[in-house]
Amino acid sequence: MIFNTDKFCQYIGAEVVGYSTPNTLEINNISVDSRSLLNDEHTLFFALVGKNHNGHDYIAELIDMGVNYFIVSEVPEVYGENVTFFKVENTLAAFQKAASFHRSNFSLPVIGITGSRGKTVVKEWLNFLLSEDYSIIKSPKSYNSQTGVPLSVFGIEEKHNLGVFEVGVSLSGEMSHLEPIVKPTIGILTAITDEHNDGFDSLEDKVREKALLFKDVEVLICEDDPLIRKFVGEDKIFGWSLGNKDALIYGSLDNASLTITYKKEVTFNVEVPLADITSVQNIMTCIATMLYLGYDYDLIAKRIGLLYPVELRLRLTNGVHNCSLIDDAYSADYQSLVIALDFLEKHKINKKKTVILSDVFFSGKNEHEVYLSVIELLQTNNITRVFGIGQQISKYLADCPNTYLYETTDEFLQKVSTDEFQEETVLVKGARAFRFDRIVSFLETKTHETVLEVNLNALRHNLNFYRSKLNAGTKVMVMVKAFGYGSGSFEIAKLLSHENVEYLGVAFADEGIELRKSGVKTKIIVMNPEINAFSAMVAYDLEPEVYSIRELHAFLKVARERNCYQYPVHIKLETGMHRHGFVKSELAELIDILRYTNVVEVKSIFSHLSSSDMPEYKEFTLQQIHTFKENADYLCSSLEIEPIRHILNTSGIYNFAEYQMDMVRLGIGLYGVGNDVQEMSKLQNVSTLKTRIMQVKDIEDTESVGYGRRYRANGRRTIATVPIGYADGISRSWGNGVGYVLVNGSKAMIVGAICMDMLMVDVTNLECKEGDEVVIFGEKLPVTIISDALNTIPYEILTNIAQRVKRIFFQD
Repeated sequence: MIFNTDKFCQYIGAEVVGYSTPNTLEINNISVDSRSLLNDEHTLFFALVGKNHNGHDYIAELIDMGVNYFIVSEVPEVYGENVTFFKVENTLAAFQKAASFHRSNFSLPVIGITGSRGKTVVKEWLNFLLSEDYSIIKSPKSYNSQTGVPLSVFGIEEKHNLGVFEVGVSLSGEMSHLEPIVKPTIGILTAITDEHNDGFDSLEDKVREKALLFKDVEVLICEDDPLIRKFVGEDKIFGWSLGNKDALIYGSLDNASLTITYKKEVTFNVEVPLADITSVQNIMTCIATMLYLGYDYDLIAKRIGLLYPVELRLRLTNGVHNCSLIDDAYSADYQSLVIALDFLEKHKINKKKTVILSDVFFSGKNEHEVYLSVIELLQTNNITRVFGIGQQISKYLADCPNTYLYETTDEFLQKVSTDEFQEETVLVKGARAFRFDRIVSFLETKTHETVLEVNLNALRHNLNFYRSKLNAGTKVMVMVKAFGYGSGSFEIAKLLSHENVEYLGVAFADEGIELRKSGVKTKIIVMNPEINAFSAMVAYDLEPEVYSIRELHAFLKVARERNCYQYPVHIKLETGMHRHGFVKSELAELIDILRYTNVVEVKSIFSHLSSSDMPEYKEFTLQQIHTFKENADYLCSSLEIEPIRHILNTSGIYNFAEYQMDMVRLGIGLYGVGNDVQEMSKLQNVSTLKTRIMQVKDIEDTESVGYGRRYRANGRRTIATVPIGYADGISRSWGNGVGYVLVNGSKAMIVGAICMDMLMVDVTNLECKEGDEVVIFGEKLPVTIISDALNTIPYEILTNIAQRVKRIFFQD
């Protein structure tokens, strides 16, 4: 971003102190946290002052790191000759004004979202629903605070043509600071509840405060409510209702079918993927927004049907004694319990389901009624046993079978042994005050601190992105081979099953057998079947790819021995990859064999594109598709069959969607890796490999680090040792100053040779200590940066992550 210096200073009320500043100020990075800085002379640091921190304390270190521009309320006595300070009275106020100044440089439409709950969900859903048609800038995660909103708005660039920002206020008077920053043209008010009322005199006072966000909007999209009309002009409201048939937009819910009546004239149906009342309210808000923006009714219905739950803080990991553990240790209201139990059902690995639950938060309901609902909910979900912690839950669940009650978390930890948990899926759900994180730690398997975090929401988002490019009825096969591209096959397969993916693809029979043993029932195709595994494949209902006459004869022999009838097989055609598959000259013999047997049935015919990610080979890709069509037509007409046809892989879906046929095969795109910048911008990062600093030590000039003394210090340096190495899947080529990691968000070069179980990084001038987080790859350090630098492909980096690295699955 480029600021006119004089206008910028005038806008935020700043006095320039220090080095002479040019007429235009070129800034690449806005920061309020010294730990997250990447060294850059074009960083503008705001020295915010809080109760427990003061950004001014880090200015000297930041100058050493190359930062030249600072917003301060106090100018240091000593500073470098190239450093410029913008002195203001209040750095937080200046930070907010600077964001407002940045916003004033753009005329794009902006959706501003506020409310008591549902802000993040609606924001994420609108991003999904509209991202095919707009270049959207949105608030990251839940950045809706006095500092989060400015940070979000600073992300606006010329490429964006729609902003979607959420705004949260907890006190009267806060919105007046945030409205000028967001300056929404379209307002959205989500549900207003009596949660978090401490900063307001009344519910009406809360609505009045939130309504200040909409003082200059062209329209306010919200539930039809007289209280809202009191503070926003009638002519601005674009309202919806689930109860008032006279509303502009009326929704009638019958199970999972939502009938929308618009302006009492148009009626259309939407199949909602989430039918609980909170989700339906958020869906109505999204439908109203799309209607206001002029979307076609059929397109609205199609995209709404692809929505997914935006569950916060749910984390799935391995527990003691072959248990799986769901960590939801930060909330305990009824609605989030519904979501957590649904997650438990979807992701359970064991038949036994255990819930550890604290007292439940409730608002506006009788306490007795709330706990009756909780009991009914637990029973409906067939929970095997319940551990209740808290005075209220101990009172109301006292007579429930298979229930064990404790008044405090300490009492639970003192009286319960880990041996009581054996081969079960355990949901740990409690309000923050109960510190259930201690229970999670108590029940987690103890491994070294290197973990691969897998974001299931991001994975679901990516699946739905590719689905949105398909015609209605086109099937999806998802590849979960190679341990789910390194991410963990069972957990991902379970999620895909619940997302109604038609087929899963594995490389070898062993992978499919493990999925079957774990309870996955979705159809599974084995892409590289070995002849000696055919009998086991039939036993576990795994469907083979057939690519040669020899292989077909071998499978027919096994199938006859096991009395199979029309066992599904998938015929692979060679079209130019020259790996395996039937060439045209072999089709006549193949037809003769298949014509006279009822032991197998051809379920699909497919081929594999070699270069769908390479624009320079577009003609070759089209030739492959033509060859496939020609040979598949010949096969089908000769056998008088109409099986599924598929040839598109991930890049094929994105670049050649018009050839999707009956099914597509989704691979690495599911994990957030596309083949160009535009495709990557539509995807979300799924996997983050991280660990923690083991030790920090200072070394003197010329001292060496690691095997072979390959690194020698040039001056006094600070070195951090990190417990991850080539046995965990880190390429040794990434060492010796080639690669880097992020330490607390800041870049730290890898020095010396990467060892089997650890590596060393230079953290000189970085603020860090033992136990601090280190990211090997993730959202801020994409795996593609590593693969490009090492002249390889992202597949190799992801699939090399060793199984000894603990996988943690979460939804945020």
